[in-house]
Amino acid sequence: MDMPAQLQTLLNPLFTTLPFEQAMSQLVVKTPAAPAQVDLVEQLVQGDLPAPLKAALWLYVDELDRSHRLSQQLEDQTGSYWHGIMHRREGDFSNSHYWFNKVGQHPAMAVISGYDPHAFIDAVSQGDNAALVALQRREWATLFSWCAAH
Repeated sequence: MDMPAQLQTLLNPLFTTLPFEQAMSQLVVKTPAAPAQVDLVEQLVQGDLPAPLKAALWLYVDELDRSHRLSQQLEDQTGSYWHGIMHRREGDFSNSHYWFNKVGQHPAMAVISGYDPHAFIDAVSQGDNAALVALQRREWATLFSWCAAH
């Protein structure tokens, strides 16, 4: 994942505890986040991280409510993007479509080859498979990297 070295160092404990290849394994979150992971993110969000990165970190550990509280306060395209992801991951597909309509064409979307957020929502609503989980991780990493750079 592409991010400044200082941010990578800060997030290393989380990425060691929950490696990227294991994170966000549920397209629709059905089980609560692991307490140790929640504790790590609670420590991280106490710092000076921008709100979009905080919302992203809560999504990383499947804490949808905490991510939602942050993303709904971000009244810009990026906040709507995180908001749309959160609603898709909770299984509220129509609300996810609403937020992605508000997003329009975010610059991070162009980095993901063949990415269409509405087609992705529809695919997730039809079922779970490894290719969709991989796309979910790419989507998160791409938007996270974009947020870290801007």
